[in-house]
Amino acid sequence: MTMSGPGNQTIRILVADDEAYILQVVALKLRNAGFEVITAFDGQEALGLLQSQGADLVVTDLQMPHMTGIGLARAMSADPRLARIPVMMLTARGHLLREGEADSANIARVVHKPF
Repeated sequence: MTMSGPGNQTIRILVADDEAYILQVVALKLRNAGFEVITAFDGQEALGLLQSQGADLVVTDLQMPHMTGIGLARAMSADPRLARIPVMMLTARGHLLREGEADSANIARVVHKPF
């Protein structure tokens, strides 16, 4: 079963995390739920994939090399083609977002690891 959105298009989710295990588990769970999933190991790679392939949702880790999840969300907000895509931020319990940071980067939800 494939999850589809308006017009019966498959829902594509981009997952970005520098921890291979987390990336594999999240991608597998989403694929098993019927979503199309593309993956990236950091925010910079994720941004390039979004610009070339697009997505309906981004699930990203906060702490990543090259470009953090916040950096990715801010870059998305600044790009009219990507600004509408909701972002779900994954973060280890020790890493908290500063007050207002989620709103300023258009982050729809923050989920703490382990989940």
